[in-house]
Amino acid sequence: YMIRRMPQPKVIIYTDGACRGNPGKGGWGARLIYGDHQEEIFGGQEGTTNNRMELTAAIMALQKLNKSCHVTLYTDSNYVKDGITKWLDFWLKNNWKKANKKDVKNQDLWVQLSDVSNDHDVEWRWVKGHSGDAGNEAADRLANKGIDGIN
Repeated sequence: YMIRRMPQPKVIIYTDGACRGNPGKGGWGARLIYGDHQEEIFGGQEGTTNNRMELTAAIMALQKLNKSCHVTLYTDSNYVKDGITKWLDFWLKNNWKKANKKDVKNQDLWVQLSDVSNDHDVEWRWVKGHSGDAGNEAADRLANKGIDGIN
């Protein structure tokens, strides 16, 4: 007999990170869309970088999913998209060293992103920032809300 697998729920996620000063006060935000349901999450941190906030947004969004999903994740960060789709395997094989033998920055977050991504079927999509994409604009607003929440 055949084992029938339930189709994975389809989730769309928009993520963004922001920084005022780089390093400086940072924020991250994400909009998750599942059918008619939407959820928005955000947070902020002192003394961080834009890249760390971009990575954090993707990590936090994927961690919100309580079962394996087919995820289409939109980011305006080529750093995040290329890191997870092109560079990660090389870094893992080369003990977190880049081709120039320098240490990979933000290794702690890349490890987290890799781990949480493995629970899902993620399609990584790049979207041009500040170009009128409603999901990206929402994620940007949330990231800035994260910064505004820092005292």
